[in-house]
Amino acid sequence: MNIRTITLAAVASLGLTLTACDSPAENEAEDAIEEMEDTRDEQVDAMEEAGQITEDQADVMDDNTDAMEESLEEQADEIDEM
Repeated sequence: MNIRTITLAAVASLGLTLTACDSPAENEAEDAIEEMEDTRDEQVDAMEEAGQITEDQADVMDDNTDAMEESLEEQADEIDEM
């Protein structure tokens, strides 16, 4: 198992724990964010496998995706605070 798989499993477990505390709007936003992240991860993996980018470039893109996901999830958390 690679580190990304382990990390995603941990995040998913934590997300299931916290889901009960979120509003329906926040849950919907987080689902959309997760879908976007999964799609982008698949695209990056495909590009790396096709030799279009190096492993280092894929790692940078994955880090950028993770940062974007965190930022969007923080914005989604603010939905409940309004």
